[in-house]
Amino acid sequence: MQGMDLTQYKTLVLDCDGVVLNSNKTKVNAYFEVAKRHGGSDEQAQALVNHHVQKGSFPRNGKIEYYLKEIRKQEITPELMQAYMHTFAEILDKTLMECEIAPGLHALRKATQHSKWMLLSGGNQHELRTIFARRDLAPLFDAGIFGGPDTKDIVLTREIGNGNLQLPAIFIGDSKYDFEAATRAGLDFVFLSEWTEVADWQTFCSNNHIRVTRNLREL
Repeated sequence: MQGMDLTQYKTLVLDCDGVVLNSNKTKVNAYFEVAKRHGGSDEQAQALVNHHVQKGSFPRNGKIEYYLKEIRKQEITPELMQAYMHTFAEILDKTLMECEIAPGLHALRKATQHSKWMLLSGGNQHELRTIFARRDLAPLFDAGIFGGPDTKDIVLTREIGNGNLQLPAIFIGDSKYDFEAATRAGLDFVFLSEWTEVADWQTFCSNNHIRVTRNLREL
């Protein structure tokens, strides 16, 4: 599907990793490295990576809680969570500044001046806002930049309720959770395939009758 008509939408909601930034591999590497830095074995680190990929754009804190409880069999304390989150921030502060910005991003913004744009990610909200400001991308998202620890379901419900996210709206994402959250909130959805980490995305999209395009440029 190419050349989709977006003029009908008052709001475009964009995922970050794999949509706006070519950062899915960056996040995978970060999960592995964080586990290793905190004493995890290669097998445990890979188990965290596998869980991350399976959960898609789910907030980071939930994935770490699962890792500590189910894989490391450790008691979860605020101090331990803070240590893991700090390590993540340290790793991503550099790598997210270097990863590729999606070709066509600014052209799409220019072509949809009638719409508000919102960034909605499973990444840490403060981290996202800092990185996007430093990369001069924040001005594109006049409806705001949102992320964890709130889930996408929570953010979508809240922002529709307070009138910031105006309907009709479309969610542009690259994960199963993106589609599920969009559907629950009553948003249309388009799946971007070029950078996705979903191994069976073709079957998933076909079974759920999801519109697919390769990247933002093709939109």
